[in-house]
Amino acid sequence: MKRIFSSIIVLSLLGCSDSDNSETIDEKAGLVSDVRTLIEPYQLQGLSQHVANLPNIEQPIAQLGMQLFYAKSLSGNIDTACVSCHHPFLGGGDDLALPIGVDAVEQNLLGPGREHMPSAAHADGGPTVPRNAPSTFNIAFYNKVMFHDGRVESLDTQWALNGSNQSIRTPDSQFNTKDNVAGANLAAAQARFPVTSTEEMRGFNYAAGQSNQVLREQLTSRLKGETNELAHNEWFNAFLNGFEADINDVDINQLITFDNIAFALGEFQRSQILINSPWHNFVEGDDSALTEQQLQGAKLFYTSYENGGFNCASCHSGDFMTDESFHVIAMPQIGRGKGNGLTGDEDFGRFRETNEENDRFAFRTPHLTNIEVTFPYGHSGAFLTLEAVVKHHLNPALSIANYDPTELQPGLQTNNWLANTEKALHQLTQLQATGESKLQAVDYTEQQISAVVAFLKAQTDPCVKDQACMSKWVPTREQDVDNTQLVAEFN
Repeated sequence: MKRIFSSIIVLSLLGCSDSDNSETIDEKAGLVSDVRTLIEPYQLQGLSQHVANLPNIEQPIAQLGMQLFYAKSLSGNIDTACVSCHHPFLGGGDDLALPIGVDAVEQNLLGPGREHMPSAAHADGGPTVPRNAPSTFNIAFYNKVMFHDGRVESLDTQWALNGSNQSIRTPDSQFNTKDNVAGANLAAAQARFPVTSTEEMRGFNYAAGQSNQVLREQLTSRLKGETNELAHNEWFNAFLNGFEADINDVDINQLITFDNIAFALGEFQRSQILINSPWHNFVEGDDSALTEQQLQGAKLFYTSYENGGFNCASCHSGDFMTDESFHVIAMPQIGRGKGNGLTGDEDFGRFRETNEENDRFAFRTPHLTNIEVTFPYGHSGAFLTLEAVVKHHLNPALSIANYDPTELQPGLQTNNWLANTEKALHQLTQLQATGESKLQAVDYTEQQISAVVAFLKAQTDPCVKDQACMSKWVPTREQDVDNTQLVAEFN
């Protein structure tokens, strides 16, 4: 899909007679009433009630986080940054089914065209990262889990924004066990791990064989200037500004720590609040916010299977449109996989964390805010369009029978995709047979698909399509403190 930015959108209604207008108004009023009745049990209030508790991109800590997010110096070989897979101009992701992390042919080229060097370690002609890069937009509203498999999760039962002041489990601790240094919230905890992934940022040789903690200490030493890896280094001043600290009150060892690095990275991501969508405005009381087609899509979305709808809200629930739980929906199993199965190219999803058989091939329900611009879709990035992924949810078997992985990025590993995907489909069928799946195969029309897609596009904040608006999350060249800032290039 080609991403198009614009600053002004003009809509016009032409050729409607007075009687046509009256009928249309009456029909729309009925749809508004129907949708409000359907969403009433969900007690939706809108996400804006939480924004006051979140950082703003103009705040010093978010600015520091932005500098770190774009710094290649947080990668082992100084060739990759967090933003390599999560750029604001690419929907907070990378527009690729599966990311190319370290050892890219062109380090600054992001999105389509980014490729892994053929001569690099573990090169096989395809993407190196086994799962799709989720968008960083609005991650501050996750309360339970991070990552597709939930390997960073809040252990507490109370519902607190982004896991703040809660016990958080991470891959550095045993399952169901608190990580004592996870950080202040889920975003900070999540930020501790991309740097540890050999495919994403660590590289295959940097601190090879060493623990995550040793790796983080080495990266911290680099930023403190204790190594000779950075010819230019102004990180101490950047941290003083970010944490609004007085140089007379702190020393570099107190200020530049990996805990502070992760916290700042998390605050930058938590500042990406993009919720000014037509649906958000509708939820907050604006009856005119949605078109008739979007309202029709909302009806299908919130109506149960039994009543002729698509039952989407059984999983995509609440203001953030996710139950933050894990479900098997048999997304095509493409890419390198996670080392699971006989051939090693399967991905068992949540099962890898819980060892519960029902969790095999289960993945986190994604939120739907700005979903129009966060393609490709699914944990494996298997679908390029909303139409395709909606159809998959409504009839996975039919979707898989018609699926063509060659439509995705060049070099994508697909040798065993069908056999692996059929195992996931079998798992789904078993769960459906025992009543343990919320997914049912249903018939649909193209008109219904168009309506649901229109509703999903009503989750879009106009800012995400306006490059000038999104630029506040892109640093200036003057903010490059160590000459490693990634200045993105796009095909």
